[in-house]
Amino acid sequence: MERTGAGDYLYAMPTIRFLFFGALCAALLPLASGAETKPKTKPAPAPATAAPSADPGPGHVLGTAGSWTAYMAQNKEGKICYIAGQPEKSEPTGMKRKTVMATVTHHTQDQVANVVSFDEGYPLNEDDQVVLKVGKDKFTLFARDDSAWAATSELDKAIVTALAKEKQAVVRTTPKKGHATIDTYTLAGFAKALALIDKACDVKH
Repeated sequence: MERTGAGDYLYAMPTIRFLFFGALCAALLPLASGAETKPKTKPAPAPATAAPSADPGPGHVLGTAGSWTAYMAQNKEGKICYIAGQPEKSEPTGMKRKTVMATVTHHTQDQVANVVSFDEGYPLNEDDQVVLKVGKDKFTLFARDDSAWAATSELDKAIVTALAKEKQAVVRTTPKKGHATIDTYTLAGFAKALALIDKACDVKH
């Protein structure tokens, strides 16, 4: 379930973000620097500003595994299934940031699956690449606003496959001003949470 055109694929990302990000951010506690934080299990209502035809409504929790929680929202247009987790460690400590989290999203309406994003909680330097290390694998993402994304569906698939197999992921990003940050995610429970949204949105790996 994916789009093959890179332009269409990149275009779908802001739409996916718009549909679920506001509700998910409200459902998660902002990351306390240097502290381990887990998502709450009760999603907040979707933002009132979303267009009624596009807004899938409140999401509900499909389950939690380790540091990861699986959600699904649905309307007549389709389903949005996503998992979210927050870093167990962020460096440097004491830096002011909004919600920091990693997500993987399936969106049936746009026929897009396995969309990986990292929300960094500050405006990113878009001229700098984002480096993601998963086990021994290294991936390059692009920065847009306060988030990092993969440029193609193939890269998203490769990242999700690595996340499901490894124990730790490390993301290095650079703000518009200031020094780079390093976020470390534990991947315990990732594969189980992913299986929940795969089943809910009928995604095959």
